[in-house]
Amino acid sequence: MKNAQFLYWKHCFLLACLLISSEVVSQNKPSEKKPEIKELNEVIVNGNAAEKRKKEESLNVETANSSFIQRNLGGSLMQSLKKLPGVKTISIGSGGSKPLIRGLSFNQVIVVENGLKHEGQQWGADHGLEIDQYAVNRVEIIKGPSSFIYGSDAVGGAVNIKPLPLPSRNSFGGSVDLTGKSNNALFGSSVNLYGRNENWFFDSRVTTMDYGDYRVPTDVVQVYSYTVPLYKNHLRNTAGRELDFHFSTGYSGEKLKSVFYFSNVHTKSGFFANAHGLEPRNVDIELHDKSSRDILMPYQQVNHLKVSNTTSFQLGNHSFETQIGFQKNFRREWSHYVNHGYMPPIYPDNMYAPKDLERQYDKDVWSFSAKDEFTVNRHQITIGTNVVAQENAIGGWSFLIPAFTQLNAGLFAYDKVELNEKWFLHGAVRYDYGTIKMKSYYDWFESPVSENNQTQLEYLQRSDDLTKTFNSFTWSAGVNYNPGNLTLKANLGSSFRMPIAKELASNGVNYHYFRFEKGNPNLDAERSYQLDLGMEWQQQNWSFQLTPFVNYFPNFIYLNPTSAHDIYYGAGNQVFQYEQSKVFRYGAEFQTRYYFLKSLSAEIAAEYLYSEQKSGSKKGYTLPFSPPPSVLFGLNYEPQTGFLKDSYFSFDYRLTAAQNHIVPPEKKTAESHVFNVALGTKIKTGKETISVNVQIQNLFNTRYLNHTSFYRLIELPEAGRNIIVSMKIPFSFSR
Repeated sequence: MKNAQFLYWKHCFLLACLLISSEVVSQNKPSEKKPEIKELNEVIVNGNAAEKRKKEESLNVETANSSFIQRNLGGSLMQSLKKLPGVKTISIGSGGSKPLIRGLSFNQVIVVENGLKHEGQQWGADHGLEIDQYAVNRVEIIKGPSSFIYGSDAVGGAVNIKPLPLPSRNSFGGSVDLTGKSNNALFGSSVNLYGRNENWFFDSRVTTMDYGDYRVPTDVVQVYSYTVPLYKNHLRNTAGRELDFHFSTGYSGEKLKSVFYFSNVHTKSGFFANAHGLEPRNVDIELHDKSSRDILMPYQQVNHLKVSNTTSFQLGNHSFETQIGFQKNFRREWSHYVNHGYMPPIYPDNMYAPKDLERQYDKDVWSFSAKDEFTVNRHQITIGTNVVAQENAIGGWSFLIPAFTQLNAGLFAYDKVELNEKWFLHGAVRYDYGTIKMKSYYDWFESPVSENNQTQLEYLQRSDDLTKTFNSFTWSAGVNYNPGNLTLKANLGSSFRMPIAKELASNGVNYHYFRFEKGNPNLDAERSYQLDLGMEWQQQNWSFQLTPFVNYFPNFIYLNPTSAHDIYYGAGNQVFQYEQSKVFRYGAEFQTRYYFLKSLSAEIAAEYLYSEQKSGSKKGYTLPFSPPPSVLFGLNYEPQTGFLKDSYFSFDYRLTAAQNHIVPPEKKTAESHVFNVALGTKIKTGKETISVNVQIQNLFNTRYLNHTSFYRLIELPEAGRNIIVSMKIPFSFSR
């Protein structure tokens, strides 16, 4: 409690100081400057660029700008984007989530930040994105196969976090973001400072967040047939902290731009103590319920470092761009030692890992990419290459996946043909090569093995030395037609994904799911073929957009529950093995908005997805984490007032249908009805404009289940009512 009060008063003091300083600065500035003109121009340019891209791209692309993110600020970046049709999240408590695009996630959807593919431990359902949402200015969601752009893993789509715009010439300033959330008593602040002369610039940001256990609208939850009471509706041990640092600097001239990026994201967050491989009844409730802000075991610590340089330059008709990057993802999961299976009851003193270090992953990633864009008559051609090398070391007393090294390389060519102002043609080809080498692993403890009526103790081998090589040729073809207010598009393409170490060689208990997961070294590369269509109509007071798709996987990789049970590493956990099957999917997203008045509008956003396995032992079943149909009804009021700018009030209602099409061990999920309210405005103080936004999520504290939630298996409802207040305070200094 003292920490919370300290953070609260620290933020209040910081806010007061910045308000005073911005007022002093504004009084000292020359009155003839008009910063409002610059701000208005920037909004117009961004809006036109986004609309122009949608009209000229055959892929379905959704864009979320900084205003959208600010208005829909959630617990993580993906939670802030989940209002977009076709975009969902796999939620992991209150501090993390991962993208789910049209029902696909994990290593089937990639995240790109500042041109660099984000590489963490994305294979885990409990592994969120190490992305600072305050440092995000604009996000593009590419729905559909994008392998011809990004290579392997872009089978389901991509989340492209665009680089921040460079500071204006001869400018120096920044901003402060303050956020508070009622549900988990979150206090967050982010301070940005930038500057630029004619050509040299810098941009920096420091973000900190501190939050407690989040609350759910129930006082009891069933964890695998055991009733767990929740103290004051708190999900015990889901508190967390985050500290992020970003810095970029470089040179921008007429024909040369070179930018160095550096970021470090550090998080520490607890796992729900009653659902992390421990017997729920053995949790020390008195200790865990003593404070809602402490982080006790089990918990995770993740540090993600990124360093890159992006250089672009002009040579005649050619625009060249190169990027060199390095990432280090260091993840540790801490938990009390529990002797599963034949592990010794007392942890040995001479072990290589600390007693409470359950698992550790240390991943280094080096990358290089280069591309050349040029025009030949009506052809806009891009050719390029990229190479990514990674090494992932493991540690801790628990084993799930082996250590491995991996190399991926690709070549691509893309041609966009502008026949006239209405017709655009697109064509792309790509070749990929990848190899992965997995290392052998033996248990650090002995297990009894019976053979020929004799039993002896052995150190069991969990993984072999294994090398797998894959290559693939992928392609894409599309067309755009823009007759007046109508936009039509179509794209047909193939995608490729090489299996990851977990799918090829996992061999251990996943304590989050109480199951034994076993890899399959005979897996082929996953392939996908998809047809995307798009139709959009815009006029003065009405617009709509329809984006249907059809998708076929001849060899989809999935985790299949078998009839076998583990006898060595736990209490008879069911064995799940990776297999491949034919999968057919189709669906669509629909959006429409109608303006009754200049300041009053209504919108509808709906989405539908159907998937079915066409072969294998689960023939006729859907795919795991398949989101049910849903529709969002929204009402928006944007009054025009005097000293207040861009004021808005919105009310939305989301109806989510029941999900009865499941694949065991999933459970059916009932339909839900959730209401949200948001309002905000911009207040002019001197020469600056302060943005204030308020959200009330789950207005009526409704108890409902999210089918794609990490905790869905234990009947854990989504977070209860949450009031979010955020404020953005810009400041600038005269030069």
